[in-house]
Amino acid sequence: MALLSYNEIKPRTTILYEGEPYEVVASQVGSKGGYKAVNVAKLKHMTTGKVVEVTFHQSERVEEAEIVYKEAKFLYKDNKNLFWFADPADPKNRFNLSETAIGTPAKFMKTNSIVEMATFEDKVIGVHLPVKVELRVTEAPPAVRGDTSNNATKQITLETGAIVNAPLFITEKDIAIINTETGEYVGRVTK
Repeated sequence: MALLSYNEIKPRTTILYEGEPYEVVASQVGSKGGYKAVNVAKLKHMTTGKVVEVTFHQSERVEEAEIVYKEAKFLYKDNKNLFWFADPADPKNRFNLSETAIGTPAKFMKTNSIVEMATFEDKVIGVHLPVKVELRVTEAPPAVRGDTSNNATKQITLETGAIVNAPLFITEKDIAIINTETGEYVGRVTK
């Protein structure tokens, strides 16, 4: 594992801080009141999602976290709320994760879709989906006539069971584009 100096701790790098894997969300190198330069970084814990702010000094070095990404095929969600996956190259090699271990992406995973697993020390620490996914709308209440105020929305249900807010013109069987990071409606696929 590589050692990073204080000024190499930049957004989108992964580091070990207090023995745990963190992703650098933001960093700012500068000096405070004529003192030596420091790097004030916001770190996001890769399993809990907790964000902390840490100041790294010139003399400090941190270890880069070795996060290994591999593909997995999402098979199904069972009645115990466990999500089952398989190795795309070897479908017999199956494993499961809880909804809390997966986090927000659990709401937007389609059966038989390929996802990216982040592993740290052979333990899955996260599931990553593309930033935008296309999902079929299974339930959409009709728009109420006259309810056309600015940015009027309604709640729709997607094929994965997720409920999101969408514009009034969205109907059942439309294909909605969803941002998996924010969980928000982005657009729809035109026919």
